[in-house]
Amino acid sequence: MEQTVSMNVSLRSAKGKAIAYWTVTVALVFVMLAGAMGELTQQFGTVETHTVLGYPLFLLNIIGTWKILGVIAIVVPRFPRLKEWAYAGMFFNMTGAFLSHAIVGDSKFHLIYTGSVLLLVVASWALRPQSRTLGKLTDSFGSILKRA
Repeated sequence: MEQTVSMNVSLRSAKGKAIAYWTVTVALVFVMLAGAMGELTQQFGTVETHTVLGYPLFLLNIIGTWKILGVIAIVVPRFPRLKEWAYAGMFFNMTGAFLSHAIVGDSKFHLIYTGSVLLLVVASWALRPQSRTLGKLTDSFGSILKRA
């Protein structure tokens, strides 16, 4: 009986984690695709923002394309190494955006927005099912500690 209860709790926990992962990831995908469309179509607000930050406008096409490729990588099954790279790219993009807005003294809206998207990136990465990872993070980290 105790084993059945433990199994039910474990299944509910796994289902809850999967729901949280997909909820966060769908939000992240929406935000990244919306940003990519603004960049690739050079919407006024996007162009103005990049200009205020001092970045050349040709970066809009590069970043917009990378965002679309990153979204595809995290959504499709398999390719765990590609997913790691996609999450890293999103992390670098959003930390760079956050810091750029902070350095130029941009409005708090930009800091809150880019910080929130950064949290979505980290949450999606952390909640990934085992099938979407390269392996357990603790295994690699633990082996490093044992060698020290």
